[in-house]
Amino acid sequence: MELRVIDKTDEELRIEIAGEDHTFMNVIKGALLETDGVAAATYDVNPEQSGGQTDPILSIKTEDGTDPLDALADASRSVQTMTDDFTTAFEAAL
Repeated sequence: MELRVIDKTDEELRIEIAGEDHTFMNVIKGALLETDGVAAATYDVNPEQSGGQTDPILSIKTEDGTDPLDALADASRSVQTMTDDFTTAFEAAL
Protein backbone atom coordinates (compact mmCIF):
# COMPACT_ATOMS: atom_id res chain seq x y z
CA MET A 1 0.00 0.00 0.00
CA GLU A 2 1.39 3.36 -1.01
CA LEU A 3 0.16 6.62 0.56
CA ARG A 4 0.65 10.15 -0.74
CA VAL A 5 -0.55 13.25 1.09
CA ILE A 6 -2.17 15.61 -1.40
CA ASP A 7 -3.29 18.40 0.96
CA LYS A 8 -2.99 18.83 4.73
CA THR A 9 -4.18 21.59 7.04
CA ASP A 10 -4.84 21.63 10.77
CA GLU A 11 -8.35 20.23 10.21
CA GLU A 12 -8.35 18.66 6.74
CA LEU A 13 -6.46 15.91 4.98
CA ARG A 14 -6.59 14.55 1.44
CA ILE A 15 -4.51 11.43 0.91
CA GLU A 16 -4.12 9.12 -2.07
CA ILE A 17 -4.13 5.41 -1.23
CA ALA A 18 -2.63 3.61 -4.22
CA GLY A 19 -3.80 0.14 -5.15
CA GLU A 20 -6.94 0.08 -3.02
CA ASP A 21 -10.59 -0.12 -4.01
CA HIS A 22 -14.06 0.32 -2.52
CA THR A 23 -13.60 -2.64 -0.16
CA PHE A 24 -10.79 -1.08 1.86
CA MET A 25 -11.95 2.50 1.38
CA ASN A 26 -15.42 1.80 2.82
CA VAL A 27 -13.87 0.14 5.88
CA ILE A 28 -11.48 3.00 6.64
CA LYS A 29 -14.15 5.62 5.93
CA GLY A 30 -16.55 3.87 8.31
CA ALA A 31 -13.91 3.69 11.03
CA LEU A 32 -13.13 7.39 10.54
CA LEU A 33 -16.79 8.33 10.89
CA GLU A 34 -16.83 6.53 14.26
CA THR A 35 -13.65 8.28 15.45
CA ASP A 36 -13.96 11.11 17.97
CA GLY A 37 -13.16 14.48 16.46
CA VAL A 38 -13.96 13.53 12.86
CA ALA A 39 -16.61 15.77 11.30
CA ALA A 40 -16.62 14.15 7.84
CA ALA A 41 -14.84 11.43 5.88
CA THR A 42 -15.29 10.44 2.26
CA TYR A 43 -13.36 9.08 -0.67
CA ASP A 44 -13.39 9.41 -4.44
CA VAL A 45 -12.33 6.85 -7.05
CA ASN A 46 -14.06 8.48 -10.01
CA PRO A 47 -11.40 9.56 -12.53
CA GLU A 48 -13.75 12.09 -14.16
CA GLN A 49 -14.28 13.93 -10.88
CA SER A 50 -10.67 13.72 -9.74
CA GLY A 51 -8.84 14.94 -12.83
CA GLY A 52 -8.00 11.51 -14.23
CA GLN A 53 -6.94 10.09 -10.87
CA THR A 54 -7.47 6.33 -10.68
CA ASP A 55 -6.29 5.61 -7.14
CA PRO A 56 -8.75 6.53 -4.40
CA ILE A 57 -8.41 9.81 -2.56
CA LEU A 58 -9.52 9.85 1.07
CA SER A 59 -10.73 13.20 2.44
CA ILE A 60 -11.00 13.83 6.17
CA LYS A 61 -12.40 16.91 7.94
CA THR A 62 -11.91 17.11 11.68
CA GLU A 63 -13.31 19.25 14.43
CA ASP A 64 -11.26 22.03 15.99
CA GLY A 65 -8.31 20.60 17.91
CA THR A 66 -8.21 17.18 16.22
CA ASP A 67 -5.33 16.57 13.83
CA PRO A 68 -6.57 14.61 10.80
CA LEU A 69 -3.41 12.44 10.75
CA ASP A 70 -4.07 11.46 14.37
CA ALA A 71 -7.69 10.67 13.48
CA LEU A 72 -6.53 8.47 10.60
CA ALA A 73 -4.11 6.66 12.91
CA ASP A 74 -6.92 6.09 15.45
CA ALA A 75 -9.24 4.79 12.73
CA SER A 76 -6.51 2.46 11.44
CA ARG A 77 -6.02 1.02 14.93
CA SER A 78 -9.77 0.55 15.20
CA VAL A 79 -9.82 -1.44 11.94
CA GLN A 80 -6.96 -3.60 13.24
CA THR A 81 -8.84 -4.25 16.48
CA MET A 82 -12.02 -5.21 14.58
CA THR A 83 -10.00 -7.57 12.39
CA ASP A 84 -8.34 -9.18 15.42
CA ASP A 85 -11.71 -9.56 17.18
CA PHE A 86 -13.23 -11.16 14.10
CA THR A 87 -10.32 -13.59 13.76
CA THR A 88 -10.65 -14.59 17.43
CA ALA A 89 -14.43 -15.11 17.12
CA PHE A 90 -14.03 -17.06 13.88
CA GLU A 91 -11.41 -19.37 15.33
CA ALA A 92 -13.56 -19.93 18.44
CA ALA A 93 -16.52 -20.84 16.24
CA LEU A 94 -14.54 -23.56 14.47
